[in-house]
Amino acid sequence: MSYCLAYMTAASVEEAKSIGRALVEERLAACVNVVPGMVSVYRWEGALEEAEEAVLIAKTRVALFDALARRVGELHDYDNPCVVRLDIAAGRRLFLDWIAGETG
Repeated sequence: MSYCLAYMTAASVEEAKSIGRALVEERLAACVNVVPGMVSVYRWEGALEEAEEAVLIAKTRVALFDALARRVGELHDYDNPCVVRLDIAAGRRLFLDWIAGETG
């Protein structure tokens, strides 16, 4: 079985928590960490932007990533939310087994 982290951002801690709860309730992720207070600097539609955001890091299985990314797209306020997959090359076996047991 293969595991990954899904790295995401949201406009607020409240939105991040809402998305995180849905992903865990729907068993698309075993756990979602919400990290408040990140500042993003980016270009959007030709303009330089700066915004405070919250980071979400979800622990899941590679097999569920596409479904997780689709669900985030449905739940998210952004037109083009950040959802990227970071594959886990190795990890503590008991923790990885926990991810497997808590996801779909």
